[in-house]
Amino acid sequence: MSRAPATEKALLRGAEGAIEALIDTPTEVRGVALICHPHPLYGGANTNKVAHTLARVFRDLGYASIRPNFRGVGESEGEHDHGEGETEDMLAVIAWAQSRWGFLPLALGGFSFGGFVQTRVATRLAGGMTPPRRMALVGMAAGAAADGARHYDTPPLPEGVPTLIIHGENDETVSLANVLDWARPQEQPVIVVPGADHFFHGKLHVIRNIISNAWAPL
Repeated sequence: MSRAPATEKALLRGAEGAIEALIDTPTEVRGVALICHPHPLYGGANTNKVAHTLARVFRDLGYASIRPNFRGVGESEGEHDHGEGETEDMLAVIAWAQSRWGFLPLALGGFSFGGFVQTRVATRLAGGMTPPRRMALVGMAAGAAADGARHYDTPPLPEGVPTLIIHGENDETVSLANVLDWARPQEQPVIVVPGADHFFHGKLHVIRNIISNAWAPL
């Protein structure tokens, strides 16, 4: 059995300079997945375990999985921009991926603040030539965070995009009630993982199983 190539590191170009990214590729690339990490001002980076789990499960489904660092994290240049500049950077990463692999099916994955950014990216792509085909949002940032320091005006999901929303029963950062309030008007189901906290300690395999069981390899 052939093994997938090792994780590749790349410096891509964004509006504020370099965007550091980790790339996991399957032996045969049949799609592209963009994975976004949690809040950069609270320790979020592309090495986060949930982001890593999303990247690997999408790789195993046949996607080249790209995990950029947001502005100001690692070797990514620029400063945190509350989702505005981050959205522009993610669109630049998608454009780079299309220049490398062509216009393959696109998937978006995000954890916490990364999920918030991905809803903005999906909104920008909706109705265009390359809308996302799948989305997986874990520990979704919606409404007010528990610490009161952050509030996310999260846009609704584009219509017609198969989306998995996975949230921990005991999420102490973004309450399950907030996510349900966001999902309810959209009639969007939310998969609740019993006993899971925001970072899914001891439950990462559950995220992997949910996505793998829902979506067959490309």
